[in-house]
Amino acid sequence: MIKVGIIDDEILARKVIEEYCAKIDSFTIVLSTGNPIEFINFVQQNEVDLIFLDIEMPELNGMEILSSLVKPPKVILTTAYSEYALESYNYGVVDYLLKPIKIERFLKAINRVSASQLVPAKKHHKSEELQIKHDGLPVNVPFDTILYIQSFGNYLKIFTDSRMYLISETLINISTLLTENFQRTHKSYIANLHRVAKATRTHLVIENNKVPISTTYKVIVSKKMEDLSN
Repeated sequence: MIKVGIIDDEILARKVIEEYCAKIDSFTIVLSTGNPIEFINFVQQNEVDLIFLDIEMPELNGMEILSSLVKPPKVILTTAYSEYALESYNYGVVDYLLKPIKIERFLKAINRVSASQLVPAKKHHKSEELQIKHDGLPVNVPFDTILYIQSFGNYLKIFTDSRMYLISETLINISTLLTENFQRTHKSYIANLHRVAKATRTHLVIENNKVPISTTYKVIVSKKMEDLSN
């Protein structure tokens, strides 16, 4: 079964998508909510294969939610505003549905996801190391030694206990390889929350380094830090 999540602050809009999903035999809805924080926590802690994500919401918009997910599932965006269409494809979304959503357009979006792209999530043993190439040679970096990662032009700086690695990669790509304790805090930073010594409203302190927290990620980082402390 394909596990589906729905996030939309409009109850009627959620009901429409729920009804459409019920017509797809291979779909099972695992969460339908209008609460962005609840949705983010659920997707990060549970198996979800496809999400229907509204863009315009009062607390966090769809783009902010999408960029906060370390390992986002396949995404179909839903909105009444067409001006977000171009930006949405920068996130690699499957499709973009304009409200009110017709069943014919919904089915077309589903068909755009091929069988090879959309398969049920499978549990797997996560590696305890990040495999990178540094100076052309493979290097295994234990996750627990990573302090934070910073975007640096077309490169990334990976700061660890012992040294800094400079690699040719993007934050979006490397985020898919990280474990759940890593969180985007800023458009240019990912932090290892297990290594945070102190948290303020504007930054995290990790081994005397200040990792910035932007307005976009403030609520998400705060909630995740709270969950880790419990």
